[in-house]
Amino acid sequence: MFVDKAKIYVKGGDGGDGLIAFRREKYVPEGGPAGGDGGKGGDVIFRVDEGLRTLMDFRYQRHFKADRGIKGRNKSQHGANAENMIVRIPPGTVLIDDDTGEVLADMVRHGQQVVVARGGRGGRGNIRFATPNNPAPELAENGEEGEERYIVMELKVMADVGLVGFPSVGKSTLLSVVSAAQPKIGAYHFTTITPNLGMVEVGDGRSFVMADLPGLIEGAHEGVGLGHEFLRHVERTRIIIHVVDMAGSEGRDPFEDWVKINEELKLYNAGLAERPQIVAANKMDMPEAEENLAMFRKQVQKLRPDIEIMPISSLTRQGVQELLYRAADVLDSIPQEVHVEEVVETTERKVYKLDKKDEDNSFTITRDNEAYVVHSVKIERMLKRLQMNSHEAIMKLARTMRHMGIDDELRKRGAVEGTIVRIADFEFEFVESSSLF
Repeated sequence: MFVDKAKIYVKGGDGGDGLIAFRREKYVPEGGPAGGDGGKGGDVIFRVDEGLRTLMDFRYQRHFKADRGIKGRNKSQHGANAENMIVRIPPGTVLIDDDTGEVLADMVRHGQQVVVARGGRGGRGNIRFATPNNPAPELAENGEEGEERYIVMELKVMADVGLVGFPSVGKSTLLSVVSAAQPKIGAYHFTTITPNLGMVEVGDGRSFVMADLPGLIEGAHEGVGLGHEFLRHVERTRIIIHVVDMAGSEGRDPFEDWVKINEELKLYNAGLAERPQIVAANKMDMPEAEENLAMFRKQVQKLRPDIEIMPISSLTRQGVQELLYRAADVLDSIPQEVHVEEVVETTERKVYKLDKKDEDNSFTITRDNEAYVVHSVKIERMLKRLQMNSHEAIMKLARTMRHMGIDDELRKRGAVEGTIVRIADFEFEFVESSSLF
């Protein structure tokens, strides 16, 4: 089964916790703090593997979580950093942040990789908090949480040549006779509902990848029919072979078919109108095909004199070899990178800058029944990082709240000794600072 879209959850590993420890050795009096830092959490990294062609694996596994860093050790030993999680994806995958809609990366080259969820930093051990005034601190930090997000993955088939055209014009038949691909073929519309790829050997040592793409209908650029599910893949092809039913076996006019398909491509992506195109006038073995071809040439010449028209028959293989030679010649004249020129460039590395709002002393206080609830980004971050099971950590929190003016504001609002105060998931009783310091 071909899967070209998936939504997954990724989370970087949490950082390891710092350690509170002291150096205790014979003949070493007052050894001081010796708690090491925690290790960094692992990153979730997506790497392109050209051996993959579908997102099928992501239908069954939708959660990817990297390992957390190792906790700091005594004797000032740093905890080990966690191994990064490498996730293999097929070339042509576009990664989109599900919350913001931002394109995180466009993965097209083998070996290309991007970090989609960074691991958290390790917490600092008590050796980092030693000062002349407090040479033996009982204070350490928890590891930072790793980044987490939902990612939408869209696969755009990487092929040199894309076969486009209305349903039932013979695209799948053409692919089946020029390659070892075995697409499902039937005398009804939309036989092909997912792209089929085949490796084509031209016969003179050259080869290329050809994709039989699902049939188009009017309104496809707005999502009608297979719509965007098809057009997503056309963007990747270096050249387009536009297959036209020259016999008009479906009761349609070949020239109108050609005009409508080109209009859909242009409306979806204006750049596709400039993509090199060869018209394969198919079903030339059928009655009236020659007469229709002559009229078709005249009509196309008036609009696009640069378009090359090659008569073929997928059934009898008439003209097929000549079409392959011509396609190979056009590919040789096009730079290899042309298939990604329409894709928005995104940097693989993203720079995150400190948000000053997170570090200011702003706060708000609300009332929840008998409790006062304090909202402060700075304090909430401190509660996450500090290991609140030590007296020094509680004193550090109390000093910070006093310096920020939270204590004074609580008193103004009626807080007294014993009043319940809640910050995030942390709940405690209000105590007058005179009893603490």
